[in-house]
Parts: sequence; structure tokens; C-alpha cells
Amino acid sequence: MAVPARTCGASRPGPALPRPRRGPRPAVRSAASGPPRPRWPLWAPLLLPPLLAAAGASAYSFPQQQTVQHWARRLEQEIDGVMRIFGGVQQLQEIYKDNRNLFEVQENEPQKLVEKVAGDIESLLDRKVQALKRLADAAENFQKAHRWQDNIKEEDIVYYDAKADAELDDPESEDVERASKASTLRLDFIEDSSFKNKVNYSYTAVQIPTDIYKGSTIILNELNWTEALENVFTENRRQDPTLLWQVFGSATGVTRYYPATPWRAPKKIDLYDVRRRPWYIQGASSPKDMVIIVDVSGSVSGLTLKLMKTSVCEMLDTLSDDDYVNVASFNEKAQPVSCFTHLVQANVRNKKVFKEAVQGMVAKGTTGYKAGFEYAFDQLQNSNITRANCNKMIMMFTDGGEDRVQDVFEKYNWPNRTVRVFTFSVGQHNYDVTPLQWMACANKGYYFEIPSIGAIRINTQEYLDVLGRPMVLAGKEAKQVQWTNVYEDALGLGLVVTGTLPVFNLTQDGPGAKKNQLILGVMGIDVALNDIKRLTPNYTLGANGYVFAIDLNGYVLLHPNLKPQVSQVGGLEGGKPYEMGTPDFLRCLLQTTNFREPVTLDFLDAELEDENKEEIRRSMIDGNKGHKQIRTLLKSLDERYIDEVKRNYTWVPIRSTNYSLGLVLPPYSTFYLQANLSDQILQVKYFEFLLPSSFESEGHVFIAPREYCKDLNASDNNTEFLKNFIELMEKVTPDSKQCNNFLLHNLILDTGITQQLVERVWRDQDLNTYSLLAVFAATDGGITRVFPNKAAEDWTENPEPFNASFYRRSLDNRGYVFKPPTQEALLRPLELENDTVGILVSTAVELSLGGRTLRPAVVGVKLDLEAWAEKFKVLASNRTHQDQPQKQCGPNSHCEMDCEVNNEDLLCVLIDDGGFLVLSNQNHQWDQVGRFFSEVDANLMLALYNNSFYTRKESYDYQAACAPQPPGNLGAAPRGIFVPTIADFLNLAWWTSAAAWSLFQQLLYGLIYHSWFQADPAEAEGNPEARESSCVMKQTQYYFGSANASYNAIIDCGNCSRLFHAQRLTHTNLLFVVAEKPLCSQCEAGRLLQKETRSDGPEQCELVQRPRYRRGPHICFDYNATEDTSDCGRGASFPPSLGVLVSLQLLLLLGLPPRPQPQVHAHASHRP
Repeated sequence: MAVPARTCGASRPGPALPRPRRGPRPAVRSAASGPPRPRWPLWAPLLLPPLLAAAGASAYSFPQQQTVQHWARRLEQEIDGVMRIFGGVQQLQEIYKDNRNLFEVQENEPQKLVEKVAGDIESLLDRKVQALKRLADAAENFQKAHRWQDNIKEEDIVYYDAKADAELDDPESEDVERASKASTLRLDFIEDSSFKNKVNYSYTAVQIPTDIYKGSTIILNELNWTEALENVFTENRRQDPTLLWQVFGSATGVTRYYPATPWRAPKKIDLYDVRRRPWYIQGASSPKDMVIIVDVSGSVSGLTLKLMKTSVCEMLDTLSDDDYVNVASFNEKAQPVSCFTHLVQANVRNKKVFKEAVQGMVAKGTTGYKAGFEYAFDQLQNSNITRANCNKMIMMFTDGGEDRVQDVFEKYNWPNRTVRVFTFSVGQHNYDVTPLQWMACANKGYYFEIPSIGAIRINTQEYLDVLGRPMVLAGKEAKQVQWTNVYEDALGLGLVVTGTLPVFNLTQDGPGAKKNQLILGVMGIDVALNDIKRLTPNYTLGANGYVFAIDLNGYVLLHPNLKPQVSQVGGLEGGKPYEMGTPDFLRCLLQTTNFREPVTLDFLDAELEDENKEEIRRSMIDGNKGHKQIRTLLKSLDERYIDEVKRNYTWVPIRSTNYSLGLVLPPYSTFYLQANLSDQILQVKYFEFLLPSSFESEGHVFIAPREYCKDLNASDNNTEFLKNFIELMEKVTPDSKQCNNFLLHNLILDTGITQQLVERVWRDQDLNTYSLLAVFAATDGGITRVFPNKAAEDWTENPEPFNASFYRRSLDNRGYVFKPPTQEALLRPLELENDTVGILVSTAVELSLGGRTLRPAVVGVKLDLEAWAEKFKVLASNRTHQDQPQKQCGPNSHCEMDCEVNNEDLLCVLIDDGGFLVLSNQNHQWDQVGRFFSEVDANLMLALYNNSFYTRKESYDYQAACAPQPPGNLGAAPRGIFVPTIADFLNLAWWTSAAAWSLFQQLLYGLIYHSWFQADPAEAEGNPEARESSCVMKQTQYYFGSANASYNAIIDCGNCSRLFHAQRLTHTNLLFVVAEKPLCSQCEAGRLLQKETRSDGPEQCELVQRPRYRRGPHICFDYNATEDTSDCGRGASFPPSLGVLVSLQLLLLLGLPPRPQPQVHAHASHRP
């Protein structure tokens, strides 16, 4: 068929031939689900030969299938020839065999490996358990022996206040005056790398929440008796020097930890309360099924409704992933506030749905307690769903009412009273609270009052004391150590797990008195994840082998993809404050974002989910052993590609814990090399090839930044790291006890082996002849050798081969793997004349030694982009070689277009298996190499996708950190603030009136909601990190689908169509595509997206309908016949400090932005 110049909408000349026609193009869909995509008609390719060969007036026609296949074979032969000459795969295989006496082939036995690592982890944790038990027993004995002092004073107690240094630095802090009473020690600290902090091993430190009055009698008594724990902490460390933080979290809110270190307080307001940490919550009570019901009748409005919304948010934060919850609002009728119609797991994402939904509650109608409680009991009686099946409770927030709904309790809860009822009277009102107190007392619950903002945090967490009663009464049976899932340490240790043990009050009022049922607190000992990782094999598993561990929820404890972006983001972890002006902060009062959220990455989110992995996960949660070989999809390290790989999974439980350990090995990592360089002369000879003086002749060497020796100084600069390594090796030998002999011997062996590759292959070759910028080899031993030396200046790959995407992909893919430069490397204009832009081509070196197969190295070349683009045009043309003149086609002859002569009409490209452009015959597209092809030619990429050349995989990254989205209308400041007259201001009676207290709480509300009064744009812009928060990112990758190796098709756009031919290149990850250039706007199509985008994640309302398998803790303490339920309710009194209130009022009258005060004084309940 002739192809003259075309105009949009013009018909094609030549005989009228039938054309395959379709309806409107279907929307692009995910390949992972849904009905099959529409395919081009099976008979369409049959029409192409006559269509392509039709006679016409022009000299050129679209190339036929056999022509394109011929070009593809030429490309394959050229690539294979270059790699055979310069890659040196065969030569490197011979070099390994020639040096067979210098190494041994060792075997990874999965079952033995995983059992050994599980045993080592069990031993590590068991040592911490013994220390925990000593601490808990000592704490109970110390408190039992302590004599309560009613008249104790602050100056009677001497301790190190962890926040004192920060408070003393603030001249306006009220604690400056308190510190002058000399109750606070001033300590010296030394830097300790184990804690990543400055510590003092002679003392403990004390942290008290900002909203608790340090001088109250109960706090001073708590400080008095817990001081004796210092000696136990010290003795524990003497017995086990590897112990990290030892912490006692008291039910009063006091935290005493060892060793002492200054508190990492934020610059704004410190909201840390140990009772809200995940480890404390887990240790203080058994799992919970909770229904929260909120009164939204017409009487609830204004500040009271805001207090309720905030209270619900704070209540949700007392729940962990072992708990289940639902939230409903009620007036005459009850209805869920969100899309959740039943109890759902209290994980971070579900709680976020609740918190957002709560903000939409509107007050109207009349109060109907019966509707609210009936809804709650129905929720708790639903046995057809997954739930905690332990403590059951209803939390009701209301402003008051007269109905006791006794008939509801008689119907649903009496006489066994298996559901506890907690009632909360919210706001300033004059209603009779007796019915609310009666409800709580009649149902083994507790009554609380929340008259103001300052009462929320304390009163939404003290219900845990009630839930702890059966635990305390169970005695030794309940003294079981529990291990948390992963979370971020508040003192900067990083990711940790914590062993917890409850501490009980053993005091009795007198002989024959009832047993005390109060929990004193929770003892905890941290274990850094890095300490657990050190027990796992690092480099013997190869680049793609790894160890992982999960808990009963299926959350990963260990996994190479566990990389949460939570530290240095906000709250207390990074020392920088979370920006209080953001919408996320405004939704829930006092809610810092990351520091108290556990890291809950499910195993099926850490990897790409499939049925085999679901089966493995379930077996591990059930505590079984197992082994399974599967084929699965794997996301590349740079998250641009998907590979289908074979993996062996082996797993065993870690005894005495809730964890299970797994090992993943590719078949080619069953064996590995272990160097045996006993010849010291050979050691020295090979070591000399690491010296920079040898680089000019032997090529540049990058060494993996591994921990070869204890005294080796790490550095992110590989040149500096190599210098440090060489300096250390001049002082010690590879066999030194302070060094890892396995790593050192393998490194030195690979240095010698790769040097021999230079000597045998690279040194005598002219790279320019084949338009190569560099040749390279990388090894399991940690060597990356780049030749010639000058090519190292443009080498951007990771010096750790195990962390280099090209290395890991080459091991998993047979043949040659092309890796174009990323667009980040091409941000500046291309300097092609300097030959600085290259395309990596790599392949694995496979050894077969005595029937044992392994892949210890990867070799490759770096192509000169400009030169190979020209070579590409010649290979895909009618010329046989570059020096042959171009073939001219006369007006009466019939010729096929080619990629060189007809590049104005014909588009020829090489695209890799991820859909990224590698080479093009269009010069203007050279600066788009490495770009996703849909951004280059959306129409053609969509056709390739629709014809199954590519399959799409979508997944979510739950560990990302994002800047907050632009805020919408955050609303104005609170209206109706009462501003007193001068007469009122001078009247002392006014200060104690409800109006004054209402004003104070609104002012405090404004202090926390900083943006209600004034935003702080300067600080926000100066600290961009402080504005980041955890978020979900949607990732999309493409990979080769099920289409045949060769395919013809028509992109049908009505009267303006495009012909194209796609051909897979064998032994590569490339697709060769030849297509007519698009000339008509009608052919524009929707663009496939590949870039990572911010997302809300999968629809939570749908996910909860098919919850993932999990198991709760095997023990439950929710009932004890001897429980005394007579203590069931009180109001919370929070009288304001007169000095604080006067200061706040003056600030308001002067029109100054209020400044957060360091504390809100509170009277806590007396605890015997």
C-alpha cells in the first residue's frame, strides 16, 4: 500500500479494502482484575499483507512482517555479539574454574537456617524476658512496702526530670521556678552509639505528661517508691550489657526509664503520655470489642459537640490492632458514622476513616438512649464477623439525660453483665448526672466527666484501669510477657519491638481485706530491630534472598521492604514539631501523627499479594512449619519493573513469642561461594588491585559499604570508604578476630577474579569500535569493577551490588537486561557530544560446579546512547552495514520503508519490559530515553497494552511520607468568646464563674488549634519536613504480557489509522516496535499512567468486608467473680491555675497570639 503525505481525516488511496472496525475504545483497566480486555479481531492480521502490498502512487510502503522480523534478528545478533566479546561471561566462568582451589561451594539448607535463626531470636528475647520479670516483681514489692505520705512535698523528692533542661531553656516556663526548689538533678551524659543518644548509666530519668501536675500528692508518692527501681535497672544491665531502654510506665502517667537521657521534647507542646503508647496499651489490658455511641441530639451543640468529636478521636487512639471497634451517633435513631456497618479492626487506616467521619456529625433531634444502646448491643452480639472476643464494652458520650434504659440492660446484659458500660458526661451543663452514673455502675463500667478540653486525654484512657481489674485478680496467670509489633521509639532508637509485663498493686487495706485490683502500670524493655537483624544471615543468601518475620496480625517484624518514613517527620521522634496548622491536626485535638502509631505493614502489602502468599501467611500465623516453592511477581528495587520469579519459602514459629520466621531463597541461591585465601602472598597480591594506583590500568573498583571490621569507619562516599578500608587493612589482617573473615576473604578473592577479567578480555579491546562507554563486572563478594577508569566518573549505580537494581534483575532474568537512564539523570540538557549518557546492558554469570549451580556475578556494558541510536537505525534498515550507501527507491519501483531513510514517516523504537523508552530512530526523542513510553506516544503504548504486550500491576505503598495537601477552608476562630468588662476583670468572683472557665477552655482549645488564632507560615516554610505526614502512594508498573513474540495490528481511528508491528527480541527484555507516525488528532488516546501518585489507598469500606486472616492473643482476662465494681464513677475536676488564666486573659485583651503553656494542672484521683 502506498503512503503519500496525509492530512487529518483524508481517506487512504488505493483499492477499497475492508478494514476491521470497532466501537468506541474501552477504558484502560487493571490487568489484575475484571473482565478480559477486548482484543483486536483475530482476522485483522490476515488483512495486513494485501493491505500493506497495495499498489499506489508513492514509492514506499509500510514494511511487511518478515522484514521487521529480519531487522529484529539483526538487532539480536548485534547485541549478542557485543556481549559475547565484551561482557566476558564465558571468560569469567573459565576464570572461576581456574581458581577453583581458592573457594569452596557452600549450601544454604533452608530448614536448618530458619530454625537456627528462630532459635537465636528466641534466646535473645528470652534474656529480655528474664530482666522484665525481675523488674515487675521488684516494682510490686517496692510499692507494697511503700508508706503513703499525704503531706509529701516537691522538695522532698530528688529525681532527674527528663524535660527539665528544655523547660529551663524557656524563661517563661513555670517550671523554672519549680526547678529552683532543687528537686531536679542536673546530670552529665556520654554519647552511646547503642542508644543513638547521650545517656547516664547512674540514674533513671522521669517524664511526666504536660497535662499532669508534677506537684500533686499521687505523683510525688509515685516518684518516691519508683526511685528504688534504679538499682534493679542497673543490675539488669550488669547481667545483660546489651539491654536497651528499660521503662516503667505508671498508670498515673509517670514514666521512669533507664539509662537517663534528656527528653526529646518538641518546640511547641509535648503531648507524650506513656499510657497511649502501643506497648503500654497492649500490656495493660486484654483485647477489646468496643462500640462508641455519641449523642447528637439538638441539645449537643457548639463547644460540647466539638469536645465529643475530640473525645472520640482520643478514645480511638487508645485502641491497638488487637482491638475491634465501631462508632455510631444517635438521637431518636442510631446509625454508624462511617461506612462500617459492623465491628472492624482498630488499625491505623480504619481509625482514620472513623476520625474523618466523626467530624461530619451534626446535632439535631431529641435524645434516645434506647436507640443508641440497642444498636451497640446488636453490634457486640454479631458473631458472624471477625472480632477480639474478649473484653466487650460500650462507650457513650452525651451531655446528659434522664432515661436509664433499664429495660435495654435487662434484655441484653443482665444478669451476667458481660458488656461493660462506660458513660461520659461532656461539656458544661446543669443536667442530673445520676442516670449516667447508674448506667455505668449497673454494668461493671465507670462514669467520667469531661467538662473541658483539658479533661479529654485523661478521661478517655482511664477506662483501661477498669479493664485491668480481672488481670490483677488473676495474679500469676496474667503475668505473661507479650511482644508488640514494630513501632518507632520515642527516644530516637528507631524501629523497636517491646516486651511488656503488667505490674499489679499487691497492697491490702488490712487483714482480711479484699485483694487490691488496681494495675500499677506496665514494665517494658525495648529490642531494636537492628539487633534482631544481626542474627540473620546477610550475604550468604545472595542479593535476592532474605529473612522475614510476621506477628499474629500478619504484620511484618522483619522484611527488606519494611522501610517506614516516620522518623524525623513530626511529633516527638525527630525533635521537630508537627505543624499545628494542617487540616489533619485540626481534625483531632492533641493528635501528633506518627510517633504513637505502630508500624503496621502487612506481609501481603510488603510483597505483591497472591494466593500462594496468602496460604503461607495463614500457616505462619497459625504457628506451623512449612516449605513451598512458588512462582510470584516481584517488584524491582527501583520500583520501575515487575519480574515473574521462582522462590522457595520456608517458615517456622519463634517459640515463646507471637512471631513466625520465614526464609525466602531463589533456586540459584541454594549454593554460594566461600573464599579460602590461606595464601597470604596471594592476599597481598589481590589486595593491591584495590589500591587507587592500579585503577588506571585495571579499571576503577567500588567496594560494597559492608561492615567488614568493627573499627572500619563508614562513609556514604565510596572513595572515602575505600580509603578508610585500605588504612584499616594496613593495620589488621583478613583473618583478624575483629573482622568478618567471610566478607573480607570473598571481597579480596573477587578483586583478583575481576582483575583477571580485565587482563584476559577488556584491556586489549577497543570499546569505541563498538560504541561502548564502559564495561563492568559486579560480584556477590561486593566488588564492582568499571573499565576504563574514566568511566567511573559517570557511574551512578549503587556500590553495594545487593542494592543495585541492575544486579538483582540480572540474576532473576535470563539473557540481557537493558536499563535506560532514569529521567532524574536527564534533568539537564543532554551533552551527547561528550558521550556522557549511556544505557546499561547486563547479564548474570552462571556457574555449574560439580552439579551445583549458582550465579556469583553480573557482567555488562554501557552503550553510548547517541552512537547506538544511529546504529539502531542502520540495523533496522535496508542497508547491510553502516558504510553502505542508502538504497534509493525510484518512482516506478516498489520499496518498503525502513527506520533510517523514512524516519519522517516511520517510528521505530526499542522499549524495555517496564514500558520505558530505550532507543528511537527519532533524534528529538533521544532526550526522552528512560521515559515511560506513554509519555512519548500515548496512542501506541495504549495499543500495545490493549494487545496484551503489556500487563499492568497496581499496588500501594503504605510507608510513604508526604507534604500535606493544600488546606481548604479551615473555618474561622470560635465565635461567641465572652470578653469581660473591666469591672468583671477586677471582680474576683468572676474568675471562679462558669464563664471564666468556659473562656479558659476555649482559649486552651485555641492554643492547641494554633491556626484558629494565627498561622505560622514562616516556620512552616522554614521546616518543610515538619509538615510531612504518613500517606499512601499508588504504584503502577507494567511488564510483558502473554502476547506472541511477533504481532501485527492496526490502531483504528476512523478515517485516520496507524499500522504497527511489535516484535520481542529474544534473550533480552526489549520490545521492537515499528509504527506509522501519528498525524491525526483523532488518534489521540487516554494516556496510561506509570508515575507514583498520592492515594487514599484501596476502599476501606470494601476491604473490611473481606478481612485478612489474623489471630488474637491466646489469653483473655475479661472476667473475675471476685471483682469489686463499687468504684464506678466520679467527676474529673480540673481547676485552672489562676496565674495561667490571668496570663491567657491578658494575652487575649492585648490581641497577642497565645503561647502554649507547659502544663495544665490537674488533680488526679487518690490511688492507694
